Amino acid sequence: MKRLLYIAAIFLGGLYSCKDEVKWVPDDYHKGAHEIPSGEYVTDRSFKMVAYYAEANEPDSIEMEKFKMITHLHYAFAYPNADGTIQPLIKPQNFAKIMQRAKENGVKRAVSFAGSQAIYSAIAADSVLRSKFIDNIVTFALKYDLDGIDIDWEYPNAGLSNDITFEKFMKELSGKLHRYHLYLSAAVTAGLFAGDVRDGITPGAVEAMDFVNLMAYDAKGLDPQEPNHHSTYVIAQKVMDAWLNIKGLPKEKAVLGFPAYGKTADPTPLAMSYRELLKNGAKPLLNSATVITGNRTDIYYYNSLDVVKLKAQLAKDNANGLMVWELYQDANGPNSMVKAAYDVIK
Repeated sequence: MKRLLYIAAIFLGGLYSCKDEVKWVPDDYHKGAHEIPSGEYVTDRSFKMVAYYAEANEPDSIEMEKFKMITHLHYAFAYPNADGTIQPLIKPQNFAKIMQRAKENGVKRAVSFAGSQAIYSAIAADSVLRSKFIDNIVTFALKYDLDGIDIDWEYPNAGLSNDITFEKFMKELSGKLHRYHLYLSAAVTAGLFAGDVRDGITPGAVEAMDFVNLMAYDAKGLDPQEPNHHSTYVIAQKVMDAWLNIKGLPKEKAVLGFPAYGKTADPTPLAMSYRELLKNGAKPLLNSATVITGNRTDIYYYNSLDVVKLKAQLAKDNANGLMVWELYQDANGPNSMVKAAYDVIK
């Protein structure tokens, strides 16, 4: 009897021991495990049509046909915390919906990381925080089955030594993303003003990126023929010249951006989406419109479809892609800016 009790005690002890051990391993422990792809990572050098999507906008208001006209969708935005962790997405339902639609149409998907200058400066300058943030970004990309990551740090500043730390950050991030065959891009300043902001992005940082999205807008006063306009064809030419010939950006990495919105010429300008401008009487073949909203009458400056086509041709001849901010703000149907660009680059 004692021997039976002894054997039973050993058996029960083994069960409790197994129970204690198993509780540390969750049922879905295998989820999130990602194999490193075989072979060397090869950068995609095909011509790109990149569209940012702002998470607050309703995905159902974007016609499905547009997803056949773009090659990359960048969800804006995700944000870092000061400790290198990532904040929860504000609109997870919109994220799920827009990413699924992009995936169904063979569009490459990325999340764009934005945030404050102070947080990025502190993280990039601290090797421990930098490594932690990069690991969290890669984990995020793998978790959501992304094709890449976009960085929208506005803007690295050489006066804050960001030229050094941004380069380190991008090189380390690139190395870990490329290990999983994921791409890295960034949205950058127009680069038209010499100084700490333009110098904040070094050739080493550019080398780490697969492509660079040139924000050729919000630059009022740089076209003497249209001084009130923030994004003319002449401004696009100047941005291309600054990045290709002054900053030394390789043509195969250059993606020229255009805005799907208009702005007033006020010192603190108002902005209105292209789709709303058309609803308020703006014409798709004009570059400005007088809009009455409430008790206000304002002139908004935007890109006509003809200007979009000229920019698309400029990108086709001198760069390797075109980018729009932002997909929802574009009109649907025949007056779509994305369609106008697609008709040129296809």
